[in-house]
Order: sequence, then C-alpha cells, then structure tokens
Amino acid sequence: MSRLARTDGLTDVQQEILATVRSFVDKEILPVATDLEHRDEYPTAIVEGLKDLGIFGLMIPEEYGGLGESLLTYALTVEELSRGWMSVSGIVNTHFIVAYMLKQHGTQEQKDYFLPRMAAGEVRGAFSMSEPGLGSDVSAIRTKAVREGDAYVINGQKMWLTNGGTSSLVAVLCRTDEGQPADAPPHRSMTTFLIEKEPGFGPNAKVSGLTVPGKIEKMGYKGVDTTELILEDVRVPADRVLGGVGGRGFYQMMDGVEVGRVNVAARGCGVARRAFELGISYAQQRHTFGRPIAEHQAIQFKLAEMATKVEAAHQLMVNAARTKDSGQRNDLEAGMAKYLAAEYCKEVVEDAFRIHGGYGFSKEYEIERLYREAPMLLIGEGTAEIQKMIIGRRLLEEYRIQG
Repeated sequence: MSRLARTDGLTDVQQEILATVRSFVDKEILPVATDLEHRDEYPTAIVEGLKDLGIFGLMIPEEYGGLGESLLTYALTVEELSRGWMSVSGIVNTHFIVAYMLKQHGTQEQKDYFLPRMAAGEVRGAFSMSEPGLGSDVSAIRTKAVREGDAYVINGQKMWLTNGGTSSLVAVLCRTDEGQPADAPPHRSMTTFLIEKEPGFGPNAKVSGLTVPGKIEKMGYKGVDTTELILEDVRVPADRVLGGVGGRGFYQMMDGVEVGRVNVAARGCGVARRAFELGISYAQQRHTFGRPIAEHQAIQFKLAEMATKVEAAHQLMVNAARTKDSGQRNDLEAGMAKYLAAEYCKEVVEDAFRIHGGYGFSKEYEIERLYREAPMLLIGEGTAEIQKMIIGRRLLEEYRIQG
C-alpha cells in the first residue's frame, strides 16, 4: 500500500477486508473498467464478485446475515472501489443507503423481510428523492401518495435514480398531507415508501403503473444505470411505509443522504488517488529535453500539490465517518468532507490530465475516463453551494455569540 491515504487505528478485521477489496480491484476491476465504461456496459461479473465478498451486506447487522461493519469500513471500501471504477461504487452506494435507512428507521417486520436478502445481494436497492425541476429544493416535491383503505396510491415522476433499472427495491419519497394542518412545514408532509419491483426497463411486470423508461445518457459515470421513475396510480400497501408511520420521510431521507455524503467524499478520494497514481507513473515514463518530465520542477510542484490534496481529502473523509460511527451528529463533518473531496478530486484529475499532455485526450489512456467521471462528484448528494450552506449554518450554531 502507498504512503498516501493511510488510516490509523484500523482493526485486523478492517485491514483484512480492505486488503481483500484492494486485491479485487487490482485483479478484477482495473483491467476491464475502461473497456466496460466505453461500452456503457453494466459490470455483471464485478457485481457477482462483490456479492461473493459480502460487500452488499457490509454494514448490515450480523443478525440479518451481514458483516455488521462500521461506516468507516464502508467508506474505505468505497474509496478502494472508486480507485478502480467509480461506477462500481455507485452500484453499492444506493443499495447501502436503503439498507441503512431500513436498519435505522424500518419496522421489525421490514428489517426481517428485506435486510437478509439485501445482505446477500439478492435484493438490491435504489432510493428516489429528486424530481424533474426539483434540484436541491426537496420541499418542492410533487409526487403524491393518497391513502385509500389499507394502501396508498402514488402518482408522480422521479429523476436521477442510480440503479433505477437493475434494482429490485426502491425507497421513494412522496408527499402525504394526511393529518397535517394546512400551514404545516412542507417537510412534515413527506413519507418514504418501500416499493418492490422487477429489475428491468419499461413498464414493470410486478408493479402496475410503474415505469422505468430507460437509461439516461451521461457524459461519464457509465455502466451503472441512471434513470427516471414514472408512477401512475401505483398502489403500495400501507405496511410498506418506512417505519410504519407517515410524515417522517424527510428526516429518514436526510439521514440517508448524510451518510451518502461520506460515500461521495470517499469516491472523490478514490478517484483522486487513482489520478495521482496515473500522473506520477506517466511523469516518470515520459521524456522531454532528454530526461523524464518528473525531473522538471514544474511537474514536481504539480505532483506535490496533487498528493497533498489526496491526503487532506482522505483524512477529512475518515473524520466524518468516525464522527457518525460515534453516534454524533456529523452533517458539518460530512459536508466539509464531501465539499473538499469533490473539489480536490476535480483538481487532481485535471492536473493528471495536464501531465499526460495530448495523450490524456486519447481514449486509450485511463485518465480520459477519470476526467469525465470527476464532474459527477461536484453535484452528487448536493452541490458545493449546498454543502457550504450546511457548513455555514452549523458553524453559526457552534460559534454563535451569546448575549
């Protein structure tokens, strides 16, 4: 393992898990990632390998068949996976968020029913909050669920579902106004529903009225499917309200997004570390003016800046994960980690691209793929502007002048 991005204080079990994942990345992901990405092909063989390793159950408690590991272990695993191919970490992340929300907020029946199959990778999750035109304003959600007897009828359109086609369980945030006064804050009128469906695109064979139109074509972050979700009079049993009680969906989703931000920070760390590896390797192989470009001071300065950013982002990500694991509120730490890791990832990837010169523009070189993948981190789980709003508000809470 390189000197960069080390994590102190890991247990023997954590080190063994990470060593196993690192080996899997080197042998099974890096050799095929660029080819699969260029074809926009779902990495079926890689996913099956992750199931065998138990990654889909990494944070699911042992009583449900998982490994019962911490958020830190998961974040470091995501960092390793993203070093290989960020899309693979995306397949795991949305599954993980749904499993986390079930573990934290689900009824006992919901946990017993879903978590063992999720731990085995037999049921894979996606979560759906965003909508067309919604952006960062979650309070403006329009997808609505209306109670009819022992079920809810849902109508609306969702956007930007990672794993929207390949998942078999979707946590969907909807507006439910029952029991709320007219002047109630919008976040009190939201409920999370657990919708089981058949994997695939088009009208769903298992859920009448539910349609996944197809994959959204993207600049990067390929392989993993990103979709819309259309719901037309979709009936969901009342016992599939997450936690069994309506009106708590906003808090449940924000809890999931909070740990998701640690995940995105970990992705940024992994992609940046890979970009640094590619840059420092190429700088020692490419010669100009009779010597490797790594011997030119300008390139050494660039490598020094890149390595420092990789290290800083990693340590901030680790701190955010450990804060959450300790049971403390971590929105400040997660916001900082996501913001810094995403921005530094973009900068490190661009510097590695510059080191490659003209060859960085060629699809034959891996850095070209990373250059298209990094921008997604700038917007995923909240833009930099949203993170700075969260950070600023929390700082004012902590440092408010008394009197």
